Amino acid sequence: MGEPYAFFKGQYMPLKDAKIGILTQALHYGTACFGGIRGNWDAERQHLCLFRMKDHYRRQLDACKILNISLPYDENDLAEITVETVKRSGFKENIYCRPLAYKASEAIGVKLHGLEDDFFVIATTLGPYLGTGGIKCCTSSWRRVSDSQISPRGKITGIYVNSALAKTDANRAGFDEAIMLNENGHVSEGSGENIFAVLKGQLITPAPYDSILLGITRDTVMQLAKNELGIDTIERSIDRSELYVAEEAFFTGTATNVASIISVDHRPIGTGQPGPLTTKLQNLFSEVALGRNPKYSDWYTFVKPA
Repeated sequence: MGEPYAFFKGQYMPLKDAKIGILTQALHYGTACFGGIRGNWDAERQHLCLFRMKDHYRRQLDACKILNISLPYDENDLAEITVETVKRSGFKENIYCRPLAYKASEAIGVKLHGLEDDFFVIATTLGPYLGTGGIKCCTSSWRRVSDSQISPRGKITGIYVNSALAKTDANRAGFDEAIMLNENGHVSEGSGENIFAVLKGQLITPAPYDSILLGITRDTVMQLAKNELGIDTIERSIDRSELYVAEEAFFTGTATNVASIISVDHRPIGTGQPGPLTTKLQNLFSEVALGRNPKYSDWYTFVKPA
């Protein structure tokens, strides 16, 4: 049996011992940025595969620049810290790592400058985020934030109030997930996932200018579609009504992996069942994320629990 573990204040410790003060600036103002890294357990080879870890940290360090957070680590340092945290946790099952860079000063005041910066990472477990069946969605009345408000390019914690509003409204209305539009009325993403659609046989996803997070899983799926299936992904704006007439649609994300969307606003997508391309990409992603395809060895960090 493993135990949730953390690297916190420069030390490794059980998660239960890692605490922050109630005046911590990031707690009050959302001045932090986080990541999510999957570790998939390979029972046959008795190791975990941390998937595209350095890519996650490169994106997080970019978000740190946006928030004026300066850390004494680069992506290699952060990867080494994470590996050691995972080892100490001792988990022999799928895990989830949550790194967070934040304004750590215990001070009241809305600003980014003149504050202490800090970093921690947690190794723990996380169950299925959206379940294993098809996802039923609604279009949210809450609009996705734009780059002129808070940059969606990083997982800045304050943005996720926007996502939480959309997610809770969707769940309370009987849906599994919300689809958010951007300020121009185009499809942006789910509350915590990127979105793809198959329209007239073409694989399409919202472009970076549509207020999306540049997702690591999104990029993985685009590469797998190209390299393994010979399918190019078109990045362009998508109208809400295009989802209604799509042959297939699916979400991607670190917590979600690849999840089929079977209805939007009470309208079935395609046959109302996971489509053939979605299923192929689900299977390809599952194999690659387990660390068993040498073609993508640069994406893998293998860890044997202590």
